[in-house]
Amino acid sequence: MAGRKPLYRDLMTWRAIRNALAGLLAGVAGGVLLGVLIVIWGVTLFTLASGTDDWEHVAVYVGIVLLIMALTPWLVHGLSAMQRSRLRATLGAEIPAPVRPLGRTWHQLAYHLLAVPAGLAGGLLAVLFPVAPWLASRFTQADEGLARVLLGPGRPESLAQRVETLARSRADLVAAADAERRRIERDLHDGAQQRLVSLAMNLGMARERFEAEPEPVRQALAAAHDEAVLALTELREFIRGLHPAVLSDRGLDAALSGLAARAPLPVRLRVDVPKPASPGVEAVAYFIVSEALTNVVKHAQATRAEVSVTRAGDVLCITVTAVDGTLSIDSPPGGPTTITAELPCES
Repeated sequence: MAGRKPLYRDLMTWRAIRNALAGLLAGVAGGVLLGVLIVIWGVTLFTLASGTDDWEHVAVYVGIVLLIMALTPWLVHGLSAMQRSRLRATLGAEIPAPVRPLGRTWHQLAYHLLAVPAGLAGGLLAVLFPVAPWLASRFTQADEGLARVLLGPGRPESLAQRVETLARSRADLVAAADAERRRIERDLHDGAQQRLVSLAMNLGMARERFEAEPEPVRQALAAAHDEAVLALTELREFIRGLHPAVLSDRGLDAALSGLAARAPLPVRLRVDVPKPASPGVEAVAYFIVSEALTNVVKHAQATRAEVSVTRAGDVLCITVTAVDGTLSIDSPPGGPTTITAELPCES
């Protein structure tokens, strides 16, 4: 372990030297290009301010000024891309480009103006890096930190990018979960359900064939047949609960209407969704209502229930109310018990 630390320091030192020399070249190149534009722009403005009676020359000078103003952001963004590539190649630092680079032009221009003296200083100090490794570390940290502040996206834009990344990740997770649920549904439908159907049919035929057998045999066959039929019924209900076919065929309103009709207590349903949500979100909404009604029947002393599904913008709001019922978790005494869920829609 002791021998690794000097080796690590040497690697970091030479890495910093390489970064400093690359920064020197990039800074000088950027300084020359910007310097040429600034000199031309300044001379042109001075000539215009000095006054001239030749309107053709005035038009040319104005055109030069406007051309430089148009070229400067393009040049600044190109130099920024070069500097980000330099930091990635020498330090492995990933600095994302701003989504709206025009809003960060002045920050990037400030970096390139500072890069000229910083590059010269880094190049001159490069000969001291081997004898003063701490100098390499400090200079490298300052270089990378300044680039992140001025070349990368601003704080509001970084937060917006983070929110967008999280939204994409959430959408990917929902899609993956929906695909996995459909796979399980397909496997159950094509595998376990078919075997249970075959078992129930065989037991039914055996039950009819052995009608003349002793009572214990007939009772055993009858019990086995009844159990197979019950297991098949429960499996079909489970598959329907995973993703009812009506949800894919006719939408959330029809699926919830069937769920309300099968409930053992009166359910008042209101669905106001002008624009359908994504299939994954609708499946989650169906599952929420199904589980909520199941818990209402089991735990709330309710005489009826109300289900409301509305969409406001990109949010699907689900409200389940158990009238005259209580739930010990968050229901006030005497009710009503209310479960509310808000889902971001992705049509």
